Amino acid sequence: MSLPEIVSRGEWRAARAELLLKEKAATRARDALNAERRGLPMVEVDEEYVFEGGDGKATLLDLFEGRRQLVVYHFMFAPEWDAGCRSCSGFLDQLGHLAHLHARDTSFAAVSRAPYPKILPFKARMGWPLPWYSSYGSGFNRDFEVTLEQEGELVERPGLSCFLRDRDRVFHTYTTYERGLDGLGSTTSLLDLTALGRQEEWEEPKGRASAYGAPAGSERIRYHDEYED
Repeated sequence: MSLPEIVSRGEWRAARAELLLKEKAATRARDALNAERRGLPMVEVDEEYVFEGGDGKATLLDLFEGRRQLVVYHFMFAPEWDAGCRSCSGFLDQLGHLAHLHARDTSFAAVSRAPYPKILPFKARMGWPLPWYSSYGSGFNRDFEVTLEQEGELVERPGLSCFLRDRDRVFHTYTTYERGLDGLGSTTSLLDLTALGRQEEWEEPKGRASAYGAPAGSERIRYHDEYED
């Protein structure tokens, strides 16, 4: 396995200072990108989607819980599955207390295609208090392109969508999928700062994905109650 070069503390400081210039440039570029994202046009959601949650049937407007904004995590859990996606579970494990979002007039909810009676026991197993709804029987997942038809079969992909409420009108403002979720979870963000990175096959330099004989990258992901020491 290839490891970083060993140098003196002074050499490390010099190399770190050089990298810091690039990190600051990336931060400014990210700030500019975020501003451009906030300036995206929005689309009014006219479809009357019906979800099922802990309090029964709910509309998309209900998911706002009276707040101005709503963030929906499209959790991969197909109706025929016995449990939710492991990678999606890892993402939800990283969420902090929703009070910090609520304080900024923003609600959060997970939505899956699986019927709610399947979601409920898995949610209890994972110990998540956050709102989670079933979109079973509606076109919500297809309309927001997280359930796709490929070669005659339905496939799931993770995503995150943002909505804005103006009184009783709901607007779709943003959606991102798959790798677009990377910077939103603390695990991948922290791993990006380490010498071994995410230990996935696509990363450079090669040879770190299977470090210490462990499975590579995403193949290592488990439900949080399945990990061994």
